[in-house]
Amino acid sequence: MTEASSRIVDMSGRDRRTRLADFLFEVSMLRRTPRTGYQFLGSGAENVAEHSFGAAVIGYVLAAMAGADRPRTALLCLFHDIHEARTGDFNYVNKLYDTHDARRALEDGLRGTGLRADVMALHDELEEAASLEARLAQDADQLDLMVNLKELKDLGNPYAGKWLDCALERLRTEEGRELARAVMSTDHTDWWFLGPEACWWERKNGKG
Repeated sequence: MTEASSRIVDMSGRDRRTRLADFLFEVSMLRRTPRTGYQFLGSGAENVAEHSFGAAVIGYVLAAMAGADRPRTALLCLFHDIHEARTGDFNYVNKLYDTHDARRALEDGLRGTGLRADVMALHDELEEAASLEARLAQDADQLDLMVNLKELKDLGNPYAGKWLDCALERLRTEEGRELARAVMSTDHTDWWFLGPEACWWERKNGKG
């Protein structure tokens, strides 16, 4: 960004650099914006920022599995819930009764930042789901939930299994379904308890 472009002002009279700072503070709100579905499940909790991070990593993994554009898939995931800084998170029950304009909320947040064209293109690509990357990103959104649900199921929540079955039905790609099957059949502690680094546990029990 040049010095001249940073002085371009939007309708509020704030220059682009200030609007970028505004946007960063807005995005930070996602750390304090809870994902509301867990109140129905009875256990578990996360905020939208945590979910977006998890989805972005999963999107990258799925894109690698599918031979798709990894950075673009991760970006689709990273930005997919930015609008919730303004609207809050709407779970599936909320959506039966309440509506919100995610596109308008995102546009308002981006106004004056110089990021509008690129980020809105990501939003529209994800909504249209015409590209492989968009479908993978949508699956990553579900898979991040599934990872959390599998942990809760392992920890004894009897309803998490029903939610896992519903999430599995929403997946759009074979890569998503393949990864989901692995998630559902793997104990969430195996990565540290049974993995190649488990020697610490064996030494503790006198096996090493």
